[in-house]
Amino acid sequence: MELQQLRYVIAVAEEANFTRAAARCFVVQSALSHRIKTLERELGFALFARTSRRVELTAAGEAFLPEARAALEAAERAVADASEAVGKVRGRLNVGVIPTVTAVDVPAVLGLFHRAHPEVRVTLRMGGSDALVEEIVRGDVDVAFLGLPESLEPRGVAWRHLGSDHLVAVLAAEHPLAERAELRLADLEGETFADFTAGTPGRAQSDLAFDGAGVRRDVAFESMSADLIVDLVRQNLAVTLLASRYVPRERGLVALPVVDGPSRAEYLSWSDFNPGPAARAFLELVGGDPFA
Repeated sequence: MELQQLRYVIAVAEEANFTRAAARCFVVQSALSHRIKTLERELGFALFARTSRRVELTAAGEAFLPEARAALEAAERAVADASEAVGKVRGRLNVGVIPTVTAVDVPAVLGLFHRAHPEVRVTLRMGGSDALVEEIVRGDVDVAFLGLPESLEPRGVAWRHLGSDHLVAVLAAEHPLAERAELRLADLEGETFADFTAGTPGRAQSDLAFDGAGVRRDVAFESMSADLIVDLVRQNLAVTLLASRYVPRERGLVALPVVDGPSRAEYLSWSDFNPGPAARAFLELVGGDPFA
């Protein structure tokens, strides 16, 4: 049994599609299908039930998959540890990021890391802070940039505080409040809001602030895309609160300080359970070795 065969099996199981799995593995579909069929013949049972439209794990495949993942992770860790011993960092680095991270220039940091460690395969996924923390705990993400209300800290993961930022009110230039020098939360009562999805940390900081001020608000537009939220504001369909360093400085938008508004803290987080060489190298690059 080869490691590449395990990678193919895992990819097909996660994508539920041979074409997408082949693209993910950078191989033609016929080659991927052939390698999986060869593995199934060696094992003596089918891992997947296939039709022209559906791909599902068989019962044997369901039992095989967890151990396949564990075997692949162990093999990749062995290679990475051996490479580190001779001065090279290899393996994978899965990075998570919230949509509005501002404390770090993520593309620049990833570029610097790639130049320092070109043999590491870096992937990036975007999500809410709570989802990213869960993925760190599961081992699906190695490091993540989080944003939380100032009163909260990441739980269940190791973390480093990167900085804080006040949220500002973002309005269309033609909005009646746009001429003001500053606002209070009470000034926004009765306005239509665009915000992140209810229950997410990106939304919580604003909800906590308005609740604390006793101000009710109408959130008519919910999205996990900060760019979409800004576009809705630009069309004067809504107002919003966003981190001041994130708000684009352009015509058509006005950002006003909110004197009693919330602040957001940003964190770099990672698993404190045996992080791999690539994760350690990334953490050292961003802000010094936390394991020293």
